[in-house]
Amino acid sequence: MSLCLHVTVSPYLYVSMSTFSCPTASMPLSHPLSHAPIFLSCVPMSSCPYFGRTEVIDNCLNPDFLHKFVLDYCFEERKNLRFDLYDVDSKTPDLSKHDFLGQAFCTLGEIVGSAGSRLEKPLMMGTATTHPRGRRPAPAASNGGILGKKCGTIILLAEELGNCRDVATLQFCANKLDKKDFFGKSDPFMVFYRSNEDGTFTICHKTEVVRNTLNPVWAAFAIPVRALCNGDHDRAIKVEVYDWDRDGSHDFIGEFTTSYRELAQGQSHLNVYEVVNPRKKMKKKKYLNSGTVTLLSFTVEAEHTFLDYIRGGTQLNFTVAIDFTASNGNPSQPTSLHYLSPFQLNAYSLALRAVGDIIQDYDSDKMFPALGFGAKVPPDGHVSHEFPLNGDASNPACHGIAGVLEAYQRSLRRVQLYGPTNFAPVVNHVARSAATVLDGSQYFVLLIITDGVISDMAQTKEAIVNAAKLPMSIIIVGVGQAEFDAMVELDGDDIRISSRGKVAERDIVQFVPFRDYMSGGPGAGLSMAGLAREVLAEIPDQLLSYMKARGIKPPPIPPIISPKRSPPRLYVELPRVWPSPTV
Repeated sequence: MSLCLHVTVSPYLYVSMSTFSCPTASMPLSHPLSHAPIFLSCVPMSSCPYFGRTEVIDNCLNPDFLHKFVLDYCFEERKNLRFDLYDVDSKTPDLSKHDFLGQAFCTLGEIVGSAGSRLEKPLMMGTATTHPRGRRPAPAASNGGILGKKCGTIILLAEELGNCRDVATLQFCANKLDKKDFFGKSDPFMVFYRSNEDGTFTICHKTEVVRNTLNPVWAAFAIPVRALCNGDHDRAIKVEVYDWDRDGSHDFIGEFTTSYRELAQGQSHLNVYEVVNPRKKMKKKKYLNSGTVTLLSFTVEAEHTFLDYIRGGTQLNFTVAIDFTASNGNPSQPTSLHYLSPFQLNAYSLALRAVGDIIQDYDSDKMFPALGFGAKVPPDGHVSHEFPLNGDASNPACHGIAGVLEAYQRSLRRVQLYGPTNFAPVVNHVARSAATVLDGSQYFVLLIITDGVISDMAQTKEAIVNAAKLPMSIIIVGVGQAEFDAMVELDGDDIRISSRGKVAERDIVQFVPFRDYMSGGPGAGLSMAGLAREVLAEIPDQLLSYMKARGIKPPPIPPIISPKRSPPRLYVELPRVWPSPTV
């Protein structure tokens, strides 16, 4: 999913360049900035040195920037941003010639995933030792700043660009259309055209054919408003009426024009249109029309997006389940998939980082349940397919992805790898939590990382079919060189999974083999970014499919609580598509 966003940035400063001091937040500014123009740089960390800059504003600690940056948002990609603030001393565009006020780092996902898509970050003095262009010391070192010192605050607010996302549903009927068929009446259908800026027309919809009638009633149809009129409510819409012929040489009955604004008035005398054939009108003085077309109904509603729900407060609850079966190999041996090398992460850790680093931006408390399956666990050595990696059965949540990795490594030292490979217990574990929150405020994502052939296929199918009714998605990453044919069946892209004659309500499973994205060497990082894109790409549509099936609309965006010293705002519009940084 790819959407354009714009981000509002509100910096307010505690720094006075006239004294090179950085007072604390509670200290008043005794030396206001005098004729100190400021601009902001928005930097995608893995591409060019800087992405863009705002205009300059004179003599202001709370600048109200107008320039907009357009950035692309993809849920499945991690976009790192850096915001730099400068005090401009001259007209030169060279940043190294100006005084540096501070910088803030974040990901685009952090902004979008915050409550109301509003993120507040401290503005810090940089810690680099050289300027990005390599000609001068870094601003923090050269301009008297204290490395790592907080200098103010930046407030980031992401908003989806206001392109028209409304969908109109219309139904028409016709009366007394011209008879075109020798042995019958007519088989009428309508073709809708959107007018273009150059006066030409582009087809945007065609109705079905209603056979053998001069008084057809066409089925209601839905069409995006942008397709109908490109968002211009007064733009002409031309409608042509034809009699269908089997050989494709359809007979022209007539045409009429209208506009979205007229159609939006709904059923009324204003939306009864004469169908006119211009050639007949020119030839016959008494010609009136070739029938009439009447608008029977018109409704319009917003087409909600993934961002609408996230900005409205929907939280993604992320759970990890890791395969501890003996087929992974002895963790103390370098050949094991669970081997903990001091030099690099193993396949399980890499897969967890690739997915978790992105999805954690959409969970406010950053507490992630982490489970293991297929191991003998202490103290009695019984086989468990649902044990907490942190050892706390009452609360298996770990703080952040780093906490999950730490708990995973500790578990390798205290459990005995065994078997079999059962998925149903961890699927049901998450399903029980999802079943308690059906109002759209939370959506659950289960990541299963496994190396082998599934042992409880029938039970897992049943668990997935039941989970498909819940606000839940399942990601399966297969590590190692085993055959994963059963996982492809669970994916259900071609044939929807079923159990005991019951078909899954939604496709909620995405399977990806880890080996397809591990190229090794310098390219391995880029492959990991590809893994994240592949396994997460379906989550937005799966979330939307649940919300739509349950008739759940996005909640209102939480109100923005401004700081006491309310700063003006810079509008930064979020290009489509940046390369993702390495993992």
